[in-house]
Amino acid sequence: MGILIDRGTTILVQGITGREASFFTRESLDYGARVVAGVTPGKGGQEVYGVPVYDCVRNALRKHRIDASVVSVPPFAVQDAALEAIENGIRLLVVMTERVPRRDVATLLDAAREHGARIIGPNSLGLISPGESKLGAVGGNVENTFRTFTKGPVGVMSRSGGMTSEFANILGQEGLGQSTCVSIGGDPLIGSTFQDLFPLFEKDPQTRAVALFCEPGGVMEEEFARFYSSLSNPKPVVAFIAGRFADRMPGTRFGHAAVIVEGDRGSTRKKRALLKDAGVPVADRLSDVPKYIKELLKDGHVH
Repeated sequence: MGILIDRGTTILVQGITGREASFFTRESLDYGARVVAGVTPGKGGQEVYGVPVYDCVRNALRKHRIDASVVSVPPFAVQDAALEAIENGIRLLVVMTERVPRRDVATLLDAAREHGARIIGPNSLGLISPGESKLGAVGGNVENTFRTFTKGPVGVMSRSGGMTSEFANILGQEGLGQSTCVSIGGDPLIGSTFQDLFPLFEKDPQTRAVALFCEPGGVMEEEFARFYSSLSNPKPVVAFIAGRFADRMPGTRFGHAAVIVEGDRGSTRKKRALLKDAGVPVADRLSDVPKYIKELLKDGHVH
């Protein structure tokens, strides 16, 4: 079953005529995702791989039922595009664009809360429920997507878009398919954190364990550790924290905008300690994650 999407989810792509959006639209269609419409102002009446293009979200909704939107527009246009989707009743958005101004993101998150919508991202590659559907560019081309993501009992949440696929591939090689894999986004301010999404995995009967790909910077892992420790008999979680070298170079940003360590705040050392104290095993190597998950499942650490 997975979380957030299934094979019936109908998808809108905002910015569909752009190079990146048109590419992942084709790959999504090839995977079986139900991309039913696209929006690019001034391009209404065109088609992208058979998907009709409209000038605005409202026009698209007049012709189609739309469950989710993928926003792939320039940073300055993200706020208007996402607000248009939210205000027209779309309740799940993946914002792929990076470098969106924080003030714009804060405005979007306020609007999402007000309207009961969920945002994944910004700076997200999207999400996939293997064998069901996918939103965004996660997995890349369709051959890689089918090879990398396999259906199974492990939920994946990753701060890195590219490592979402690598994580799934490592799990799959050890016989651990995935329920849903989510690239949550690498910016400092995002719509759905580990803590926000974990309750969805808790409720999902397919998911028996969750794997986290963590990074230096921010306090998301620390907040998740405190949240997880407060739960009664939660599903098992295993974490891997990349970039441990960043602890030795405070004040330097690596990769994503959120990957910056300020003193002890955001350090991998602190994240590791708090996660372990909360009962979350932290693997030293990415390749060790499947071993930890198998041990937890074998020992019956599951609802």
